[in-house]
Amino acid sequence: MAAYIRLRRIGKNPKKKPYFRLAVYDQRQGRDSRSIEELGYYNPVSDTKKVHLERLEYWLKHGAQLSDAARSLVKRYKKEVKNAAGTNA
Repeated sequence: MAAYIRLRRIGKNPKKKPYFRLAVYDQRQGRDSRSIEELGYYNPVSDTKKVHLERLEYWLKHGAQLSDAARSLVKRYKKEVKNAAGTNA
């Protein structure tokens, strides 16, 4: 199965309060299709983000491709986790 990981914009009135979910989609389905699995979330207003890295690695190992926005989000999240682990050690 060809899968890709991208951000899905959700929430009420997305123009003023954007909120995103990181989700896995089947490439053969349409853009607005149902996701296979949700891997995390991102709120740009409060800059909160959470990514389930174990499941992300699973999907990447099985051939899923990251979109550009998802790749950027994951990169920033991993950097924050690494910095947080370094300051607590």
